[in-house]
Amino acid sequence: MPVIKNTQVFSPEFLQSNYKHWAAIGLGTNLGDRAANLLRAISLLIKAKINILTVSDIYETAPEDYLNQGAFLNMVVLVASDDLLPPHKLLQVCLDIEIQLKRERVIEKGPRIIDLDLLIYDSLVIKNATDLTLRYPDSLGFSLELTLPHPRMHERGFVLVPLVELTPQALHPILGVNYQTLLEKLDLTGKVIRY
Repeated sequence: MPVIKNTQVFSPEFLQSNYKHWAAIGLGTNLGDRAANLLRAISLLIKAKINILTVSDIYETAPEDYLNQGAFLNMVVLVASDDLLPPHKLLQVCLDIEIQLKRERVIEKGPRIIDLDLLIYDSLVIKNATDLTLRYPDSLGFSLELTLPHPRMHERGFVLVPLVELTPQALHPILGVNYQTLLEKLDLTGKVIRY
C-alpha cells in the first residue's frame, strides 16, 4: 500500500547549485501504526519549517543488530534550503520530533515508534565534537553525539535503497563513491521490500 510517492530524483549538481544546504534524513518505525508514524514525523518536520524537497517510497525492512523485534518501515526525506538549520540544530529538531511522538529508548537498537537519523548534510564530515565546533562555533556545549555521514549507512540497505531513489549519484563524503554503487555491493534478498 503506497502512502507517499517520490516525484523527482535530484542530482548532487542540482542540489549544490540551487540550494546553499541540503540534507537527507532517514525515518524508521516498527511499533504501532507504522505508516501513520512516518506521516506524523513528516508533518512535524514541515511544522518545524524544514523545507522537504521530496520523499522516498516506504520500504518494509528486516531488523538488523537486535533481531528479536518486528519488521520496520523505512524511508528517506530530502531537505534543502538556503537557510537550512545547521546540522546540530537539524539533529535537535529530529530528536524533538522523536520526543513528541513518544519514542522510548528501552533496548538499544530495539523496537521504536519512530527514529529520525540525520544521514548526510552537504558533503560534511564530522567525526567528533571538535569537528563540529570548528565549523559551527555556536555548537559549543552541544551535548548530543553527531557524526556525519551517519556511521554504517553505507552498509544499510534500509538507508541506501530509499536514498538511492532520491539522489543515486550523490557521493558518500568519506568513501568518495556514489550511493548507487554502494547499494549494488549489498545483498538485500528479502530484506528491503517496497511497502
